[in-house]
Amino acid sequence: MAKKIKAPLGKTLRQTVRFSAPPKAVYDLLMVSKLHAAFTGEGAKISPKVDGLVSAYGGYIEARNVLLLPGKRIVQAWRAEDWDEGWYSTATWEFDAAAGGTRMTFIQDNIPSGAFKDMESGWVEHYWDKMKAYLKKQAK
Repeated sequence: MAKKIKAPLGKTLRQTVRFSAPPKAVYDLLMVSKLHAAFTGEGAKISPKVDGLVSAYGGYIEARNVLLLPGKRIVQAWRAEDWDEGWYSTATWEFDAAAGGTRMTFIQDNIPSGAFKDMESGWVEHYWDKMKAYLKKQAK
């Protein structure tokens, strides 16, 4: 009898963040290389096309765009450099207009269990807080 192989199953992260900018401006911070580099302080190469590749934080982040709806939704096959070879998560950003700006819902499925806490705090520290600071500075 053939042995069944069980695929690894990671954890799911959900975060909701409010930004004081319109949805398209928040989307562009994540999807325009120059803007991404401006708020992170790190180089980024981001394709604006479906099936295009994404590299950020010196190659620590690698992704492929699965679905892009400008100002509304981003879906990427996403991985960190230190994850097991071939392990990808699905990262989804949804942008909704809300009073005073944008409510962004972020869901990342299939995060390796050992990386979950770092991902949970890393998105806040390296993305959401930096994006808010950048947008605040640009509003002045």
